[in-house]
Amino acid sequence: MLKLAILGFLHDRPLHGYELRRHLAALTGHVRPISDGTLYPAIKRLESDGLLVRETEPGTTAAPRHTLHLTDAGRAALLDRLRAPDELDISDENRWFTVLAFLRHLDGEPAAQAAVLRRRLAFLSEPASFFYAGARPLGAEDVADPFRHGMLLIARATTETELAWLRATLTELDRNAQ
Repeated sequence: MLKLAILGFLHDRPLHGYELRRHLAALTGHVRPISDGTLYPAIKRLESDGLLVRETEPGTTAAPRHTLHLTDAGRAALLDRLRAPDELDISDENRWFTVLAFLRHLDGEPAAQAAVLRRRLAFLSEPASFFYAGARPLGAEDVADPFRHGMLLIARATTETELAWLRATLTELDRNAQ
């Protein structure tokens, strides 16, 4: 998720490390805070993999600043990851939102965008719950506990909203792919 988000934000424009951290925090920080001890080693790995480069710019008031730029290989890696996200990227809501945040970078590829959305649609169409009676998923109507009932109602409303959006967006993408 972190690699995808870094590549996605740098696809938009070159960023300084602290700007990138701010963007990452806005996208995922409320769920998974990104520490410097996580971010900077990830940047170093992407740099050694040839997916981004660091360019030094003069500082406005003091020391020079390092700006991170996506390389052609980094752009290709981002687009490949967006075309074929991992199963966890499809099933985990937080990872899914990261994919969704950058799926627009497959502009000009409505069929590829639609294929990713169809995978999410298929995942959401499978019966599932937070709670089960044996192998049977429990719905809100099956649960007396008011807090679990609330969880299931909220999850159902969220899923129904996402399903409606997915279907409408797929209709539009299919129209654009023709």
